[in-house]
Amino acid sequence: MKKVLIGVAVVLAVALVSFFTVVPMVVDMRMNTVVSTQIPAVSPAGSALHRRIFIADLHADELLWGRDLLTRVERGHVDLPRLQEGKVALQVFSVVTKTPRDMNYDKNTGETDNIALLSLAQRWPAATRTSLRARAVYQAEKLQDAVLRAGGAITLITTRDTLMAFARRRRGDPMQVGALLAIEGLHALDGQLESVDVLFNNGFRMMGLTHFFDNEVAGSAHGVTHGGLTPLGRQVVQRMEQLGIAVDLAHSSAQTMQEVLAMATRPVVVSHTGVAAVCPGPRNLTDAQLRAIAANGGLVGIGYWDGAVCQPTIENIVKAIRHAVQVMGVRHVALGSDFDGATKTPWDTRGVIVVTDALLRSGMSEDDVAKIMGANTFDYLMRTLPPITPPDSVVRP
Repeated sequence: MKKVLIGVAVVLAVALVSFFTVVPMVVDMRMNTVVSTQIPAVSPAGSALHRRIFIADLHADELLWGRDLLTRVERGHVDLPRLQEGKVALQVFSVVTKTPRDMNYDKNTGETDNIALLSLAQRWPAATRTSLRARAVYQAEKLQDAVLRAGGAITLITTRDTLMAFARRRRGDPMQVGALLAIEGLHALDGQLESVDVLFNNGFRMMGLTHFFDNEVAGSAHGVTHGGLTPLGRQVVQRMEQLGIAVDLAHSSAQTMQEVLAMATRPVVVSHTGVAAVCPGPRNLTDAQLRAIAANGGLVGIGYWDGAVCQPTIENIVKAIRHAVQVMGVRHVALGSDFDGATKTPWDTRGVIVVTDALLRSGMSEDDVAKIMGANTFDYLMRTLPPITPPDSVVRP
């Protein structure tokens, strides 16, 4: 009997160690994949242009996974060494706090919680077991810790001043990378308006109202009701605008999008999406929505994964970008990869040079390619970020 008990204890110990070490890595490897690890060759003209221009991506979920941002790994899509190799100047890092089981683009409820188990396996703090806001703050702290350890290689962008200062430094050191904090779904407010201020105080400057299910703020494109803003949601949008937090309409229902655009006094963003005319589906924007966002002065980031472009190929990415440009005008179109968002993309972030080259080969001017690849995102942030952080505008956590 003693030997049996020892054997059982050993098996349980091995299972426990695997749960906290091997399992998160395996999940990451299976959910964040690429079509090819080889970056296609690009033209000399495309390569030269890519080295000269400011590259920005509006959406990556790297902070969800148990990796060190500063260390190159062979899984997933984004880390500092690969951002540097890809010549990416600015990466928006979005945090995910809850997703439903059997997640799909058509209809989900918020009753189940995939992130609870993942956060447990990755040994997140105890507060994250019961608070979605705590999950958001923890992921923000992961980025802030990486910034501190990076020795000046990463700059956290929170104001126009920090963005301008970063851009000036990067001209002399193209290995520097700017980082901006965003969030997918304001269920992370834990139902409290004051959480907007708490998250602002923790560095968040872009917030998606919804993710894959309806929440206390608004209806999701993938929820049950497909409704619009709640009374709390209207207060949240107003507070975000007061603080200088960009309102991200990715994953929002058509009704939510319409109601936000009707009340917005500042430009909105759709950080990662496709266009329905090229790839039909509830995830992607219609031409009418594209025009409405352009009229608002907003920005749309075109994604790379199958839900955005149907097949994750450079040809489909370019097709979606060119259609958005035709409908909205070039100044309203940007990149929104959805790297590390449980997606399969053509390549990891090193391959963004392929987009520069493909757009140039498609007949776009160098100036228009530069706008799409990052200049539009820079200009958008210069219009929407707070000039400086107002000292009395936030509630301390």
